[in-house]
Amino acid sequence: MIIEKRAYARAGLLGNPSDGYFGKTISIIVRNFGAHISLYESPELKIEPQEQDLNEFRNIYHLVESVSLTGYYGGSRLIKAAIKKFAEYCEKENIKIASKNFTIRYRSSIPRQVGLAGSSAIVTATMRALMEFYNVEIIPEMLANLVLSAESDELGISAGLQDRVIQAFEGCVYMDFDKTHYEKNKQGIYERLEPQKLPNLYIAYKVDLGKVSGAVLNNIRVRYEKGDQEVINTLSQMADLAEQGKEAIAQGDTHRLNELINLNFDLRCKIMNISDSNHELVSSARACGVSAKFTGSGGSIIGVYPDDEALTKLVIAMRKLNARVIKPYIL
Repeated sequence: MIIEKRAYARAGLLGNPSDGYFGKTISIIVRNFGAHISLYESPELKIEPQEQDLNEFRNIYHLVESVSLTGYYGGSRLIKAAIKKFAEYCEKENIKIASKNFTIRYRSSIPRQVGLAGSSAIVTATMRALMEFYNVEIIPEMLANLVLSAESDELGISAGLQDRVIQAFEGCVYMDFDKTHYEKNKQGIYERLEPQKLPNLYIAYKVDLGKVSGAVLNNIRVRYEKGDQEVINTLSQMADLAEQGKEAIAQGDTHRLNELINLNFDLRCKIMNISDSNHELVSSARACGVSAKFTGSGGSIIGVYPDDEALTKLVIAMRKLNARVIKPYIL
């Protein structure tokens, strides 16, 4: 029997990147893209490499093209980290798993390095496949923690819980990472929001690659840990936007949600260096009459569009920047 599991892309709607700093966020799942895991029993444990995992090239130019398209790392390391953390979790919880091996392969349609959480989707889908294969139940809160641990502890990826929580819960989720609660419970306070109450949303993403998010966020981490008040205060303001956004969604206040989305990006600009390419993405979108902020760390944006006319303008404007526009499927 072949086990098939998926985890989808995600977009941060409000509050990011405060989730890594005891802040608050709202995120949505984006079912337009996903990571897919196939797993079946076999004599040995085998991870089947995909093209981006191979180290054999036709020539030097093929290597350059491969690195430009998919980066230096494929997905095998993510799967290894997920398997290790799953096994350690079972051992810690005294869960006896069957003595059997498996072959696992992955594929992903999530655009790479544009802030749509492709790496954590692979880890989450792997965990779900292992849970079914070994008949182990892991609640969404713990699943999110395990995925984060696989990426941060095992692979040194700078990340927060937001991506992993929304990929574990799916739908639309408000997250409060209150420091006292988090340090006591090792998780945030998570509240499902009704996706049906969201206004018209779009996502636009660069077809060419952005920067790896861990590298982008590392400078903020250093400044935060040094007690930089500008960084601390700005992240606190970002977190407050998520709380205000929760109320705006509940009340159907699209105008206020638009303001909050724009302010989220403007605050980010105060403490992070934004590339000209990413600035152009946001400013071009706003010129079409829509709101715009990063879905993650750059390379893709999310916002509210008022009508089909504005959406058409956006598609045309983004095409000039070599960016694609989609309407995210959440349910």
